[in-house]
Amino acid sequence: MTENTLVIPKKTLRATKPFIPDLVYFEPDALEYPKGRKIMEFVKAKNIEYRMTTSHNRITNLPGETEQEKYRMAKRTLVVGLRKTLKFDQSKPSADYAIPISTGCMGHCHYCYLQTTLGAKPYIRVYVNTEDIFGAAKSYIEERAPEITTFEAACTSDPVGIEHITGSLQDLITFMAGEEFGRLRFVTKFHHVDPLLELKHNNHTRIRFSINADYVIRQFEPATSRFEERIEAAAKIAHAGYPLGFIIAPIIWHDGWEQGYAELLERLSAALPSSAAEGLTFEMIQHRFTKTAKTVIEQRYPKTKLEMDIEKRKQKWGRWGQYKYVYPDEQQTALRQFITERIFEHFPKSSIDYFT
Repeated sequence: MTENTLVIPKKTLRATKPFIPDLVYFEPDALEYPKGRKIMEFVKAKNIEYRMTTSHNRITNLPGETEQEKYRMAKRTLVVGLRKTLKFDQSKPSADYAIPISTGCMGHCHYCYLQTTLGAKPYIRVYVNTEDIFGAAKSYIEERAPEITTFEAACTSDPVGIEHITGSLQDLITFMAGEEFGRLRFVTKFHHVDPLLELKHNNHTRIRFSINADYVIRQFEPATSRFEERIEAAAKIAHAGYPLGFIIAPIIWHDGWEQGYAELLERLSAALPSSAAEGLTFEMIQHRFTKTAKTVIEQRYPKTKLEMDIEKRKQKWGRWGQYKYVYPDEQQTALRQFITERIFEHFPKSSIDYFT
């Protein structure tokens, strides 16, 4: 190297910071619970603005001049309340039931089905009466015993993203570790898993990470942890002895998709410890949308590059009474076969739970 050689330092990417809300609402009754008081202590320590509300289902005065501004503020708003409905929804094909410890997500994934599922309530709700929720789960387990009952904790939220505020996943993992016939599953796009690593989980909780081709993550998953951060977190989870899995979703047909998904599996194989390959599971979900979702997404993310051309899609009747639009059979088959081959090339001892 000559003395005139210019040395350009490598760019160091900043770690994705844990979510800190801009505004918090509390139901008065939430403060009668230890978890509610703990969250209030967090809010005051961080000097976060908070307000009281009569119901976590009726937050109507969010700041913002336009609908877009109000939506973005909602994504930065935490609502702390009680879960009164203790009848669990089914959660096929992921699990038998959805266990509701939180609702809503701070991520801005353009394609997310929560765009319409949550409708006008995109704010993040957490429930402090977790003992009631766990009691309901126990009833479902006992009703089906000795059959195993599985619960999905991330149907309408990403609980890892708020775990540093609530501690609810730690409580739920510990509870499920003691249930002979109960199993827990959740998926995340966030890497903040350190609070979970020392827990006694008894192999009753499978932690899955949502992964995708680089193009999809860069274009459509703002405000989530980077791919590299998720994989580092997955390695930590594997070392902690948890059953591990990955969801490749949504699988999106785009220019260079074969290279993108091939590189995804190559990078995953290179990053994970060999011990993680044993018992690894994959779930594959192709991109789909409804007419309602298309309208909402285009309003909230007007510059999105997400392809939602109904003329290029196949209709499929959805469980919520609307047609959803999936890829035509030929494209579905190509996606499923190609990614399946790459999975077993790199992870021959893994299993694929489903493609939908």
